[in-house]
Amino acid sequence: MSDVAYDPWSPGFVADPYPVFERLRMEQPVFFHEPTGQWVITRYEDVNALLRDRRLGRTYLHVSGHEEFGREPEAEFLKPFWDLVRAGMLDVEPPTHTRLRRLVSKAFTARMVEGLRPMVRRLAEELAGAFVAKGGGDLLADVAEPLPVNVIAEMLGVPVADRHLLRPWSADICGMYELNPSEETQRAAVRAAMEFSDYLRELARTRAANPQDDLISALAQVVDEGDRLAEDELIGTCVLLLNAGHEATVNTTGNGWWSLFRNPGELDRVRADRSLIPTAVEELMRYDTSAPMFERWVLEDIEVAGVDIPRGSEVALQFASANRDPEVFTDPDRFDAGRDPNPHITFGLGIHYCLGAPLARIELNESFGALLRLAPDLKLVSEPKWRPGFVLRGLESLHVEP
Repeated sequence: MSDVAYDPWSPGFVADPYPVFERLRMEQPVFFHEPTGQWVITRYEDVNALLRDRRLGRTYLHVSGHEEFGREPEAEFLKPFWDLVRAGMLDVEPPTHTRLRRLVSKAFTARMVEGLRPMVRRLAEELAGAFVAKGGGDLLADVAEPLPVNVIAEMLGVPVADRHLLRPWSADICGMYELNPSEETQRAAVRAAMEFSDYLRELARTRAANPQDDLISALAQVVDEGDRLAEDELIGTCVLLLNAGHEATVNTTGNGWWSLFRNPGELDRVRADRSLIPTAVEELMRYDTSAPMFERWVLEDIEVAGVDIPRGSEVALQFASANRDPEVFTDPDRFDAGRDPNPHITFGLGIHYCLGAPLARIELNESFGALLRLAPDLKLVSEPKWRPGFVLRGLESLHVEP
């Protein structure tokens, strides 16, 4: 089988990659894709195993330099971006990752996250209420985007007057995670990284001197056996919380409602029984994930499904494909609002499992719950279009009316 059909830049593939993934799982579950320079992995069993395999990493810089690993050095102008990203825990490996996750987890606790639920519910009700009152509009711009950015800003302690800065910074930084980003995209990411870092550095110093009841203050004060976060690490952590928590939640909300509109029987089922919202949220994350692919570097030679993949390679783990694997999910192409069990891997697995998963679930449950209560007859006005980009996969807009 040719891998021609796998084209992460094709609008048709971005809109509906699932028929291609079905064929790949059956006929070519592991193959090298020349345009991206990646080994594409599509079966649940393999993706699951590789996410836990310590022979792969989010980075290789803890074991090798660029040239020795067979990779081009990073452009000098990208240094501010990578300095920021690697100060957080997303693109580092143990022991640095272990230390950062331990320190951040002492402040970003399950109790703290659950304590945010009343605030999330209030914001979701306010946004949904205003949306219904004006007769609908773009659900993404009016509800999906403002909710997570305001939740995270409130959690971190970003003043209300500054919150309009966060979304553009987040969008520009996340542009770097698309496949083969243009130089224009890269330079926009660097500018955003520098501006966001400068802003957070000033805010962190203010909070360190005068702590408030917010996460930045808590992160500045957390100590574990004499160890604490350096200022750059605190800033990198805050940027990660915004970017990971905002982009994915916005796209999951849009993709989720689009899934419900395409499956009207299941939408009616949830309308009639709102106790199904938690399982419906899990299903919409499985059925049409906003994070369809995660990359890893191969630190030692490995074999996957009988295919040898050498050290220095990059693998593209296809979460969207794994989440539709019939070996794991009964009738995987059917949206089932009551699906249980539902072992989707949308939040990842292993040591890099998404730290913000509990908060994302709260936001999604409250957002869908508020709209289903206040706009029980929500209708689609026009079929949405997908934004270009496969790594962060979402709609351009979603126009609906109550």
